[in-house]
Amino acid sequence: MADPVDPSLVQLLTPEGERVEHPDYQFDGDDETVADLYRDLVLTRRIDTEATALQRHGELGIWASLLGQEAAQIGSGRALAPQDYAFPTYREHGVAWCRGVDPIALLRLFRGTDQGTWDPDEHNFGLYTIVIGAQTLHATGYAMGVQRDGAVGTGEQGRDAAVVAYFGDGATSQGDVNEAFVYAAVTNAPVVFFCQNNQWAISEPTTRQTRVPLYQRAAGFGFPGVRVDGNDVLAVHAVTTEALQRAREGSGPSLIEAYTYRMGAHTTTDDPTRYRLSDEVERWRLRDPLERVRAYLRRVNAVDDQFFADIEAEAEVLGERLRAEVRALPDPDPATLFDKVFVEQTPEIAAEQDEYQTWSASLEEEVAR
Repeated sequence: MADPVDPSLVQLLTPEGERVEHPDYQFDGDDETVADLYRDLVLTRRIDTEATALQRHGELGIWASLLGQEAAQIGSGRALAPQDYAFPTYREHGVAWCRGVDPIALLRLFRGTDQGTWDPDEHNFGLYTIVIGAQTLHATGYAMGVQRDGAVGTGEQGRDAAVVAYFGDGATSQGDVNEAFVYAAVTNAPVVFFCQNNQWAISEPTTRQTRVPLYQRAAGFGFPGVRVDGNDVLAVHAVTTEALQRAREGSGPSLIEAYTYRMGAHTTTDDPTRYRLSDEVERWRLRDPLERVRAYLRRVNAVDDQFFADIEAEAEVLGERLRAEVRALPDPDPATLFDKVFVEQTPEIAAEQDEYQTWSASLEEEVAR
């Protein structure tokens, strides 16, 4: 477990809720901004809690929990500018929240009523990638396109764009991720690689995957890396803000290792008690990303009890809406699987769709007889 006083770990808010200084990074928001971040953290956790419960009741096929990783996602998600683009894995529910994606859109994926769509103009957030590490190559290619569009290093606010690729510690062992590092480095692509090191690649600990801290791998590819306390939303925001600005200015890629912990299961099909000790989980509960922000807000008297009550009430309303809307989702027409394979449907795909619809209609006739 990383020592919180280790200078390699950027920290601006201690687990006890005390603000601390760092020589290279500062959080530029005020206490009102911190309160807004707390709201994001609470509501994101509620989305996660509701989705887990819905899966347990058979309403979702599976769910990948972000419990314990909220600060890494909210801190980085709120650092993104509107023109930046995010490429997530299957666990970035907090980043989706920050990008304005309705949580029901995520739940449709896990219910199987939506196969995912590509709409770069809506939220600048690509819906989830299941193949481990593949999104890092997608992000790098997109970033190279941003370069070619002349949207890097112009100095025009609102035009210069950066790309962020999210992945976990387990993905760093994948070839796709390392290939993305190579391409990004040699093309000086405006991409930030954001690794949420939650210390478990399903049942495999990070110690079985690397001999050095993950952020140090960046040096071998020729770009900077930094390790940040992933349970400190202020530090994550500060570090990501700097990395994104560096990318927008044309200074190339960087790697952020958000050192955090997956307090829940890998997915709802996983039983983490089979491979990790309960006292390890309890130690990390003391570093809960929500509790440290709550402690800070109370310490400085930035908010009153009504503030916390209002957020809890808002979370209740959100939970009720998600439960109702998920259960009301209609079953999709299987023929729609063919609609969005490409931007424009090819003759081959159209023929396959016609063939499927003919077969489906014949089946219905058989049943009717």
